[in-house]
Amino acid sequence: MVLCSEGAIASVDVRGGAPATRNTDLLGQGNTVQQIHGLLLTGGSEFGLDAAGGVVQWLEERGHGFAVTTGVVPIVAAAVIFDLGIGRADVRPKAASGYAACEAAGDAALDEGSVGAGTGATVGKALLTERAIKGGLGTASETTASGITVGALAVVNCWGEVVDPETAEVIAGPRGEKPGEFVSTVEEMRKQAPLSPFLEAAPKEVGQNTTLGVIATDAVLTKDDARRLAVMAQAGLARCIRPAHSPVDGDTVFALATGRNETATDLLQLGTLGARAMERAVVRAVRKAKGLAGVPSAGEWMAKGVKS
Repeated sequence: MVLCSEGAIASVDVRGGAPATRNTDLLGQGNTVQQIHGLLLTGGSEFGLDAAGGVVQWLEERGHGFAVTTGVVPIVAAAVIFDLGIGRADVRPKAASGYAACEAAGDAALDEGSVGAGTGATVGKALLTERAIKGGLGTASETTASGITVGALAVVNCWGEVVDPETAEVIAGPRGEKPGEFVSTVEEMRKQAPLSPFLEAAPKEVGQNTTLGVIATDAVLTKDDARRLAVMAQAGLARCIRPAHSPVDGDTVFALATGRNETATDLLQLGTLGARAMERAVVRAVRKAKGLAGVPSAGEWMAKGVKS
């Protein structure tokens, strides 16, 4: 849950082939609304979008929103991951969940790993969920020499494997036959000739993915600038997730700018650091995760390999 009660310039870049979102159209170029007041990332697939209603209610009660003749209309964007295959599928975020998230929001450092929207996230599903590794939520930030901050938040629930771009090492992928080993997603795809038989074998499982990102800065940006920042941040996802932006992922990155730091902004610098922050957030999401419902975290899986 990202609250920007006083409004933040916002845009979005949707690259995955299976997104589930709310209010992304209004964030496009040429549209009237420039700012949003809340951004919700959640689980529960289509059902989870209901939680945004609670965010709208919370903001309206406090007078935050787009001014209209009858009062205010809070603008809340949202995106969800598909995590119904982990734990109970009938336990989903609702409007009350969104309201509670607003009540709990604050300036303290966020918990990371298997929390919030990352609770049911999984990664490395080339051999389906039974061989997956736990995904999660991660954050990271960068600061320019002039004092402008750009931060990233990632909810990693990808079909592909996750790579640490600093070492080119696969840190989370389909579990191999031996504890501690990962199967190469690229090699698995090379074996498929063509891919369609794989999809037909388990269509209900293959399409259960999506990585969500937020790139936020205190810089002064236009809506067009925010769009470019979101586009550049997507490169951070692509450097960590192999493959990214697939037909069975709903990869979506939002960009927010509060404008609180009036220092002159270099969008090239900001986008470069934003993409780097996104890389670090994706890696942290996986490394901070904990196993759930029989799906081990990467750390737990690797530890099994060491013990054996």
